[in-house]
Amino acid sequence: MLLLIAPTQLFAQSSTIDIDRLQRATVYIMQTENVGTNLLVTCVSSGTLLSRDGLILTNAHSTVPSQTCRGETLIVAMTTDVSEAPVPQYRAEIAQADIGIDLALLRITQELDGRLVDPTSLSLPFVELADSQTVKLDETVTVLGYPSIGNEPISSVRGIVTGFVFEPRNNDLGPAWLKSNAEIPGIMSGGGVYNQQSQLIAIPTTAPISASSGGTANCVAIQDTNLDRIVNASDYCVPTGVFINALRPSNFARPLLRAASLGLTVATSTPSAAAISATGTPTFKRLFFAAAVNPAGMPSSVISSLPAGSNSLYLFFDYENMTPETVYELRVTTDGIPNSTFSLSPVRWSGGAKGMWYIGNGGQPWPNGIYEFTLFADGVASPSQKLVIGVAPSTEPVFSDITFGLLDSRGQPQGNGFVLPAGNIASARFIYRNLENGLNWTVIWYLDGTEIRRATDAWNAGSSGSSVNTSIEVAEGLLPGSYRLELYIEDRLRATSDFTIAGAQEGALPQIFTQLRFTTANSDADALTSNAVSNFPGGVNTLYALFDWSQISPTTLWTLRWFVDGVAFYDQTVPWNNVQTGSNFLVRLSAAGGLPDGTYSVELRVNNVLLQKAQAQVGIGQLPIDRFARASGVQLRGRILSADTREGIAGVTVIVISEQFSVSDFTWNQDQIYDLAITDSNGTFEISRPLAYTTDTLTVAYSAIVSAQGYLPLTADGIEVTAETPNPLNLTIYLNKD
Repeated sequence: MLLLIAPTQLFAQSSTIDIDRLQRATVYIMQTENVGTNLLVTCVSSGTLLSRDGLILTNAHSTVPSQTCRGETLIVAMTTDVSEAPVPQYRAEIAQADIGIDLALLRITQELDGRLVDPTSLSLPFVELADSQTVKLDETVTVLGYPSIGNEPISSVRGIVTGFVFEPRNNDLGPAWLKSNAEIPGIMSGGGVYNQQSQLIAIPTTAPISASSGGTANCVAIQDTNLDRIVNASDYCVPTGVFINALRPSNFARPLLRAASLGLTVATSTPSAAAISATGTPTFKRLFFAAAVNPAGMPSSVISSLPAGSNSLYLFFDYENMTPETVYELRVTTDGIPNSTFSLSPVRWSGGAKGMWYIGNGGQPWPNGIYEFTLFADGVASPSQKLVIGVAPSTEPVFSDITFGLLDSRGQPQGNGFVLPAGNIASARFIYRNLENGLNWTVIWYLDGTEIRRATDAWNAGSSGSSVNTSIEVAEGLLPGSYRLELYIEDRLRATSDFTIAGAQEGALPQIFTQLRFTTANSDADALTSNAVSNFPGGVNTLYALFDWSQISPTTLWTLRWFVDGVAFYDQTVPWNNVQTGSNFLVRLSAAGGLPDGTYSVELRVNNVLLQKAQAQVGIGQLPIDRFARASGVQLRGRILSADTREGIAGVTVIVISEQFSVSDFTWNQDQIYDLAITDSNGTFEISRPLAYTTDTLTVAYSAIVSAQGYLPLTADGIEVTAETPNPLNLTIYLNKD
């Protein structure tokens, strides 16, 4: 008898969120510290399963060991009954983490008692990532996570998307944060935010402020850590954070997921990615506003007000003494009333130790009013700044759109705009409007925060123009480092921008990173003397990328990106932490089971300017199977009923056989099984692994077996799903008594 997938047996839920599946894919994570024979819970969070073999997406701050969360063992509690508290079942390890964006991917590796887990034996429910750049303003979202310290059932919160927050990092991935009006408890940090298609669009994120930082710590004592047989304020408390309104978009997790799914690990031979040691109190200063940001993350101009109908605003500020564990927050009021739409709840710092940063909202209306912006570092407020929105368009003098370069023989600036080579001169070009001849204007140049040149003159270039140049020249040479230009009109800041000087000069361009090449070797030491190679055999375990560098100042932010087949799987921006000039900076890419065939490439950037790129081929030069397409498809679920009683049958085995085999080929070998499920007490089942689509160019046909003791088995070949198939695909299957 065949397992018939007839349209009359199905009901579609394409417009209704599949809350049951999402709940079972949500987990509770406890970071623990080994204290004698006991495990002390140090931090907790929610998480989301992204693969059937146990990859879990959550926050880095609650899982990666730190001063606040000092544990070394991760316990995963599963949702076995949505009406009950989670049940601890597994141990996990960190597969990938990016503390800069506060995301981590965990991998289930052991049973709770320490026995090793074979990932291929797991068949866990999991969810699909959405493209978070498709999220719209006012879109309805559902947030899932655990709202307490592991003693309550999973909770869901509904809301709408109220805004998009931008920061300098990873602008090609879209906004740095989504905002929602959902009231999300802080302990649900690390959980999941879903669209109406049951796809993960974001991760709710907040970071608790530790008591040692001087702020107010939100903590709950859950264990008798001082052994006085009472759980109270004298015991160690688990930080919980505050209510969340910041959602990290899912696109930021894609590189981590790709690296973890392929088993790829990136490491460097230098301490350039090491934690930054603060030398003082985290500080914010020089707050000002801009209506737009250029590709280098610099303000277009400095504004003091905005006209009615404005839809973008960015707060710029200087920062210093910051570390990856610093917690920062933005509070905004409108006419004295707290405005959660434009505020940002406490989150981990994602910039460097010192520099200029911005946080802003684009693509949404800013209502008229008097706005006040206050930044907090580790719970301590910095000086605030106000802005009026709703005034008439300004006719004040304006400087804008500063870019930097070296002047050619015609006085035209050449270069990439924001990274200049070392030399004895640097020039800036800017646009001006609404000026009058005779106005005093001032140019101030800085190096690493110290003023190095100032000049004041009377303006004589007319009212408006496309460009004016100003330059700084030092006979003994401009040192490598971070430079800043400020432009004032009548002692009022009108424009500012930072730029970097680094590298030797080749024409107008800097040669900071050179000789980027690939090789393979048995050790890091051997790699330093191995010949450059661009083609590698399939199955190679380690691939080295090496490069030389010239005249780059320590603390300069630089970016290292790795791609396979054009898709990023590693993206880190960190301060340079090496000597100014050297050779053979070594980056090691490895995979325990061998690097998958593919075309691998490396990019090196400063100020988001691409400076070097190279690629190498492993094996056939292309991933033979796009494993990530498997994460999308049709979810198969349903109920198995008795044909006689119409009641659910418990313990029925539903097997989906891989597309390479038919029912007649099936020998009950694990390698032949695509996925399987066993019905619960109500006869309900779900195949966790989505069925891949059949398309015009690819046919994917599965086989299936439904088997239960005392009933006649059902079998079928040639099961296909397409883009038109209802998703999830819900079946009602009847079994006859044997």
